[in-house]
Amino acid sequence: MHPNALLELATDLLHQVMRFDAPADGVVSNFFRQHRLLGSRERHTLAETVYHVLRHRALFQHLAQSGKGEMERRLAILGWQGNEGFLRAALSEAEQQWLQKVQAVDREALPEKLRHNLPEWLAEPLHAQLGEEFWPLVDSLNAPAALDLRVNTMKSKREAVQAALADARIDATPTPYSPWGLRIEGKPALNKLDVFTKGDVEVQDEGSQLLALLTDAKRGEMVVDFCAGAGGKTLALGAAMRNTGRLYAFDTSGHRLAALKPRLARSGLSNVYPVQIAHERDERIKRLAGKIDRVLVDAPCSGLGTLRRNPDMKWRQSPQAVAELREKQTAILASACRLVKPGGRLVYATCSLLEDEDEAIARAFSAEHAREFVPLPAADALAKAHVGTPNALVREEFLRLWPHRHGTDGFFAAVWERR
Repeated sequence: MHPNALLELATDLLHQVMRFDAPADGVVSNFFRQHRLLGSRERHTLAETVYHVLRHRALFQHLAQSGKGEMERRLAILGWQGNEGFLRAALSEAEQQWLQKVQAVDREALPEKLRHNLPEWLAEPLHAQLGEEFWPLVDSLNAPAALDLRVNTMKSKREAVQAALADARIDATPTPYSPWGLRIEGKPALNKLDVFTKGDVEVQDEGSQLLALLTDAKRGEMVVDFCAGAGGKTLALGAAMRNTGRLYAFDTSGHRLAALKPRLARSGLSNVYPVQIAHERDERIKRLAGKIDRVLVDAPCSGLGTLRRNPDMKWRQSPQAVAELREKQTAILASACRLVKPGGRLVYATCSLLEDEDEAIARAFSAEHAREFVPLPAADALAKAHVGTPNALVREEFLRLWPHRHGTDGFFAAVWERR
C-alpha cells in the first residue's frame, strides 16, 4: 500500500474512534472488516497508532495545534506506530518540518495535564490516593499490557502449556501471583495453536484469575457468577470446582452470554448454567435465595483499571456516569447477597481504580449488613488459595491491584462470609 494511502486510512479511523460513541476496540474491528484487503502489518500499524493517540490524546492535541491541515491527520502523524521511513514518504515537506519541530519540544517542561494525559476529574483522586506513586501509575497506564493466559487445570498443567508454547516459539513465563497463569510479551497469534483450540488455555488477565481464586469455589458446591459477561471468570470457577456441583452464570445481556458458548465448549465444562436475567431482582434469582455457597459479583463499573487495553475509556467516562454506576453497584450487591447461605462467601469486585466504586461501596455494605455478613481479610483468603505473596496484593482488608505494582489490570475486591 502507498504510504499516503495508509496514513489516510489512519486519519479516517481516528475520525471514527474519536467520536467516542462506541468502544474503540469495536470501532477498530469493524473498520478492519470493511477493509479486508489490509495485511497484518498494516492492521497492526493502524490499530497501534490509534491506541497510541488515545493514550496521549491531551499531549498530541496540544502539539497538533501548531500544525496545519486536518486535525486527525496531524494526530495520526504524531502517534504513528509503523515504520518511520514509511511515514516520512507520506508527508509533505511542510509536514516533515512541523513534525521535526514538535518532536524537539521538551515534554517534561509541559504542564502536568499534558504529561499524565488523564482528565482532571480522574487525575485528582488518583494523585490524592497514590501520592508519589501517581506517576509510575501513569507510565504503566500509557504502556500496552502483556498478554496473560489462564491454564485450564481440568485439561492441562501450567508447565505442559509453557512447554507447548515454547515449541511454537512463544516465550511464556509463570505469573507471579496466580498459580494458573502464564504471561506473554507482545501479541502472538494463539487462536490456531492446539493449546488454545483444545481448551488448555484462555486469555485472561492475572487480576481476573485472582478474583476467581478469591471466590475459592470448591467441588460439589453451588456457585453464582452474578455478572458473568462473556464468562472468563465463570470458566475459571468451573475448573476450580473440577466440573462438579452447579455453577450459574447470570447476566442481563444475552449477547454477552452467547459469547460464552464457544469458550464453554472448548473448556470441557458441563457444570455451567448460563442464565439471562431481566435485572438484579429477577424471580429466578429469588428462588435461589439462601442456597448458594459462593457468589462472585464482578459489578458493572467504569472499567478504568483496564486503561492499558482500553485507553478510550478515560475519555468516554465521566463523573456523572460513575455516580450512576455507584447506584447500580449498590443495588446489585444488595440483591446478590441474598443468595448466600449461612457460612457462604460473597465477593464484590470491580476493574476500577476509583475508591468511590470500590472501598466506598464495600464499607457501606458492611455497615448496612453488619448483622448478616462478616468481612474477611483478603490476604487470608488469598493465602488459603495458594496465591503467591498475598500481602503484596492488599490494602487494609481488601484486594487492591495496580498495573504499576503488580503488572495486572487495576482490580478491587472485598470478601464477606455470611453468619
